[in-house]
Amino acid sequence: MGANALLQVEHLKKYFKVGKTSLLHAVDDVTFSLNKGETLGVVGESGCGKTTLGRTLLRLQDATDGKIIFDGQDITKCSKKEMKNLRKDMQIIFQDPYSSLNPRMTIKEAIAEPLIVQKVLNSWDKTEIEKTVYDIMDRVGLSRRFINSYPHELDGGRRQRIGVARAIVLKPRFIVCDEPVSALDVSIQAQVLNLMQDLQRDMGLTYMFITHDLSVVKHLSTDIAVMYLGQLVEKAPAKELFKNPLHPYTNALLSAIPVPDPENTTERILLKGELSSPINPKPGCRFAKRCAYATEECSKSDIPLREIRKNHFVACNKVAEETE
Repeated sequence: MGANALLQVEHLKKYFKVGKTSLLHAVDDVTFSLNKGETLGVVGESGCGKTTLGRTLLRLQDATDGKIIFDGQDITKCSKKEMKNLRKDMQIIFQDPYSSLNPRMTIKEAIAEPLIVQKVLNSWDKTEIEKTVYDIMDRVGLSRRFINSYPHELDGGRRQRIGVARAIVLKPRFIVCDEPVSALDVSIQAQVLNLMQDLQRDMGLTYMFITHDLSVVKHLSTDIAVMYLGQLVEKAPAKELFKNPLHPYTNALLSAIPVPDPENTTERILLKGELSSPINPKPGCRFAKRCAYATEECSKSDIPLREIRKNHFVACNKVAEETE
């Protein structure tokens, strides 16, 4: 584990039982590290395991196998009591800013709840609670006049600011951002993203940013990881990935980004073929059935993630052969 690494994930697996004997491989043999103060963008189509990966890292659901090493400690072996203490350092911003808030709680109660649960504040100390909540509301750009409002009385942008406030109120070190702006209008998205960047700079936060929006992930991320059916197929620094994508699936994803130029003649890569099943998957590359370069060799065994260039990892036989 590098001296600057906050999170190290080793061969992480999360399987769900389907029926009596089948297993759905939601996250399968994922390995990566994340340095302090950096942002790892995680992209891939719906159902590829992005959200499951984020929730497993936070132990909101237990891993099937593998290690999650947070600041030198293997948290996969932590008890519930130990995890409660770790929650101060590990938080999440959920995708839906409405369903993630308790409709019976005022904004003050929602923001103060983590502080009371972690015994940072006494539930009877109303003055200190109000002062702390006001400070956090100021920090996330939420007007103080909403302190006694309920979630249904606010718009999506303000509700998501409450979600951000709840995530940072304990001064964590690592936050999983699970598509935090996908439910917002474009103009509000920009405001929330700028807020998150400001908070990262001021508080030294480390993010894992899950999204479908490749333009957002390019703007925010230090590194980008591309997932396909539970596996990492490519990981590289953000600029390198956009400049020189190597995996066929990554190339297809990037070709789908709309370009605001009527004279742009870049051809979109249309994927054909059948999706592999994540339930009891057979050995081999899971993208092989949709890949134009797949050979018989691709279906014989799982393709390891190899470092093709410095900090640029790819799981593809074709790429490995071309760079040998």
